[in-house]
Amino acid sequence: MESMPVNWEALDSLVIDFAKSENLFEDSSSSSSSPSSSSYKSRILIRQIRRQIEIGQIDAGIDLLRLHAPSILEDRRLLFRLQKQKFVELLRKGTACDRDSAMECLRTALAPCALDAYPEAYEEFKHVLLTFIFDKEDLNSPVADEWSEKRRHDIAGLLSSILRSHLHAYDPVFSMTLRYLISIHKGFCLCQGVSSPISDLTERLLLEERDPPAIPQESLYEAPPFDEVDIQALAHAVELTRQGAVDSLRFAKGDLFQAFQNELCRKKLDVAMLDELVHEYCVYRGIVDVGVAQVPVIQSPSLSSKTYQTDQGFSSSRDCSSIDMDFETSKHSDGETSVSNVDVQGGLEFTTDAASTQGPDVELRFSHEATGNRDDCSTSGTHMSGNKGRRLPRSRSRATGERIRRKRWRGRTERLETVVDVPSVEICRQEVAASALDLGGNTLEEEQVSIKHSALENVENVEDHKYEIVLEMRELASKGMAAEVVEEVNAMDPNFFVQNPSLLFQLKQVEFLKLVNSGDHAGALKVACSHLGPLASSNPSLLKPLKETLLALLRPNEDALAKGIPISVLATSLQVAMGRRLGVEEPQLMKIMRATIHTHNEWFKFQMCKDRFEGLLKIDCLKEIDMPLLGDAASKTFADASTPGSSQITISSSSRMPEDGNSPTPVSSRDIICDETAILKVMEFLALPRADAIHLLVQYNGNAETVIQQIFA
Repeated sequence: MESMPVNWEALDSLVIDFAKSENLFEDSSSSSSSPSSSSYKSRILIRQIRRQIEIGQIDAGIDLLRLHAPSILEDRRLLFRLQKQKFVELLRKGTACDRDSAMECLRTALAPCALDAYPEAYEEFKHVLLTFIFDKEDLNSPVADEWSEKRRHDIAGLLSSILRSHLHAYDPVFSMTLRYLISIHKGFCLCQGVSSPISDLTERLLLEERDPPAIPQESLYEAPPFDEVDIQALAHAVELTRQGAVDSLRFAKGDLFQAFQNELCRKKLDVAMLDELVHEYCVYRGIVDVGVAQVPVIQSPSLSSKTYQTDQGFSSSRDCSSIDMDFETSKHSDGETSVSNVDVQGGLEFTTDAASTQGPDVELRFSHEATGNRDDCSTSGTHMSGNKGRRLPRSRSRATGERIRRKRWRGRTERLETVVDVPSVEICRQEVAASALDLGGNTLEEEQVSIKHSALENVENVEDHKYEIVLEMRELASKGMAAEVVEEVNAMDPNFFVQNPSLLFQLKQVEFLKLVNSGDHAGALKVACSHLGPLASSNPSLLKPLKETLLALLRPNEDALAKGIPISVLATSLQVAMGRRLGVEEPQLMKIMRATIHTHNEWFKFQMCKDRFEGLLKIDCLKEIDMPLLGDAASKTFADASTPGSSQITISSSSRMPEDGNSPTPVSSRDIICDETAILKVMEFLALPRADAIHLLVQYNGNAETVIQQIFA
């Protein structure tokens, strides 16, 4: 399967926003009033409520709902399901005290709620009474489903779907984009009968199960009919039936994009794997530090793999200038989205989890291995040897400056409440509520979820410097410093460009165009004669780009640099090639994005329409790589995707043949214009995918009535 170029700078932005939104970076300060911080706290709240329901602590979940989202409990249907599950959980415990509590729940909460929840509620109430008679171990009993722990997960998922919309606590854009692209990738491969080169990753990353859909309120059933364009767009984007799409729009009060986000967030990702992929990508792209300029870890044998706070640990490193500079930079770059990691007295949290110390920075691992030698904050403890370590002092100082500006990886930190099983249900509920509700406090126990960093699992020594070498070269290339790149790469590995002549040609092409742009035509011709000509003569495929490059000499008034390969593409190509040469494989996330962006492009060609949601998910930015080589690239803005209405026109090209082998009529030799109304009519009446509907319309000159008559004839 082919792949498609990706705007890695746009992906960097999405990944950084994701990591900040999920607090995966080490932050020196936070703003509790910022929108992203509020959304993060809401997502944590939803996870806590979900966790309480899944472990059977229904009262604790209800208490959290009453405090943070009391309007949710006004839905009698949902309240009835919660009270019924609470009754079952009390019986499940099996003690005499809990059985009495179940009887009390039955009389005071469940029975009254069953009277007006929904028409079938009272029958369900009478049915659940059978749990008094049939044991939970009896898998053939008529109430085996009521005893099943799957009921917990169904209710927890339903609550999550409702709360996500109610609190506007949607997952970060990158997380939703990944779900969407992988779903389309799977659908495309299945439709075309081709194998996916990333199936081993996508099958593990995007799980099959979804949360149950949120149920619209009764009052919304009288909503006016929705535009069929919106219904079909939503149904095919997130794999719903038509009725499912209508229900989703009812719940979202007709807001197509809110309904889309609701449905997309129902799909489950493997969060641990996602964090691992993001961390690997951040290390490779130089977003997080893999070097040694880090805040040291305070090693404590009694507190390994726990969160540890100390004022002394922070003060002992205050005279280390590189650490202070990194700390200040983190303040300015991440303060607006972080959850506070420093208390008012200046105490800093450190983690000494053995797994996480192998992560994004070498200093953490060294501090773990050499406990007690932390008096010296020097960052010059490791050196490269041999040819791989040859670097000019200029580039080494530049790399140090870049490393100081990088972020520090922390990993996912969840605040988990401790539920103590005591005889008194009321005491248990009060303790859980008191410990779980204060989402912004510093009194909660934190569990550091260690992320295994696949990119660095085999890095045990000073070979970590190969990341710095690759990042230095990419940084030089991204600034258009082609001559410097060639010089330093040849100093490190004289055989690199022998094996990568195309890269050398592109770098010399940049050097040539820069000289032309500055008016130094003699210098440009010298570069062409010394490098571009010999490379093209030994590689015939380079002759055409050489001719096009030389044309720049004839257009002195044009910006020659804007005609060449985008500088970001060249810099990334150099990084990938050098990384492989040094044993640093490109991140798996880059492979996923290349493949899924390609299939997204092909899928909507096949559907013969524009993706209405690509602007919302920034997919259009990921595809936009036609930027000037230098200069104005950063200032180029991306246009939002237009949202086509019911008058949209689709043109079916004559070069496309129908893919249905049962259709005998060939495609006309002329273009057939298919009205969007006709397409939607065929899709609705025949329950067909968009592409199949268009192909049928092409065969019958765009007449929807004729298509329907022929199918039903």
